[in-house]
Amino acid sequence: MDRMDTPCGLDVALAVIGGKWKPLILFHVQSGPTRFSEIRRRVGGISEKVLIQQLRDLVEMKVLLRRDHHCVPPVVDYALTPFGETLVKALVPLCDWGTANRDVVSAIKAPSATERGG
Repeated sequence: MDRMDTPCGLDVALAVIGGKWKPLILFHVQSGPTRFSEIRRRVGGISEKVLIQQLRDLVEMKVLLRRDHHCVPPVVDYALTPFGETLVKALVPLCDWGTANRDVVSAIKAPSATERGG
């Protein structure tokens, strides 16, 4: 059975949003058209090269719409497509889960005093 034919659609969702950055990009674009520089500022830690590639992937998958305003200096913004809006709605419960469990996960990931040599 092909991976994309499994009964769980999670593989399909991950094919679109897989990776560390795409869900964060979608979170920061959900409020409306957002300029490239604003996305980069909001998604801390992402390189310009990686952001460009992630945005291209999301545009190619019809999740985001790229709009070039054809002016000088260049102005480009990104907005969710209707398809992308459905994906963001699906991500909201995951975001809520992460917010509710942030402390638990941080405690699990933090090295104990014994592991730190103390």
